[in-house]
Amino acid sequence: MKTILIAGATGFIGRNLVEHYCKDYKVIAINHKRSINFNHPNVSWKFCDLRNPKHLKNIFEGVDIVMHFAATTTGAKDIVSKPYIHVTDNVVMSSLLMREAYHQGVKHFIFPSCTIMYQKSETALKESDFDPREELQSFYYGAGHTKVYLEKMCEFYSRLSDIKYTAFRHSNIYGPHDKYDLEKSHVTGATITKVMTSKDGKVNVWGPGEEKRDLLYIEDLIDFIDKALKKQKNPYELYNVGLGQGIKIKDLVRKVIINSGKDLEMVHDLSKPTLPTSLFLDCSKARKELGWSPKHSLNEGIKKTLNWYKDNFDL
Repeated sequence: MKTILIAGATGFIGRNLVEHYCKDYKVIAINHKRSINFNHPNVSWKFCDLRNPKHLKNIFEGVDIVMHFAATTTGAKDIVSKPYIHVTDNVVMSSLLMREAYHQGVKHFIFPSCTIMYQKSETALKESDFDPREELQSFYYGAGHTKVYLEKMCEFYSRLSDIKYTAFRHSNIYGPHDKYDLEKSHVTGATITKVMTSKDGKVNVWGPGEEKRDLLYIEDLIDFIDKALKKQKNPYELYNVGLGQGIKIKDLVRKVIINSGKDLEMVHDLSKPTLPTSLFLDCSKARKELGWSPKHSLNEGIKKTLNWYKDNFDL
């Protein structure tokens, strides 16, 4: 049985990865600040501050695969008002983790990038559509360049060893264990919380809601990682991973309202911060090379997420 180290195991994506991979792998689950109530005979929980090189040396024993999902992440409010919080810690954690993985000779390193280095677009974007000569959008300047740097670090280390590196630019992920508090949640989690907790028959939407997002259900992301582990041939690859469709925020809110079964009015708050960008992904490279494509439509993903929310939150 191979061993997977999952950094960020108490976070949204990390928690889902732990629950999925513990069925067939030994899992070393790394937590830093939070503890969670999930026990399984194949899971070993370990505390580690990934910014501390001394801590890292204690977690790599017998590790075959690293899944690096530890990061400082928040929503639109912090991206606009405190963009620097997504830069320093994320660079330090990622750089040290990649270096230790190299020293320990692991077999495969999974690194989630993002899509914020892309320009807004009304057509699906391929991996090659990122042009480093173009100025990034101002609110993504720091975090966007950080992600591009870390993608290149993956490629750099792949040239030094036999370790495979999979970097992927994923769209907005949603599903069970997402962040649902309105201070730190992303668009889908925030929308679900607003709809499910509404007491006055209204749902407040930040801004006009015209910007588009590509939204991918968590099980489809995990399916991509499965296929990358089994089918990636080259030492380094970069993939787009998304639904491949863009939906306006206001249309997402309507979908969540309809699937919730509630009768709510949508109200726009134009005073709140928004991220005025629209994009969706062309994922044809992942389909051609790995045989991956999403299995869940947006409606199906929203329904499954709402069912999970109802089972896990007091309404």
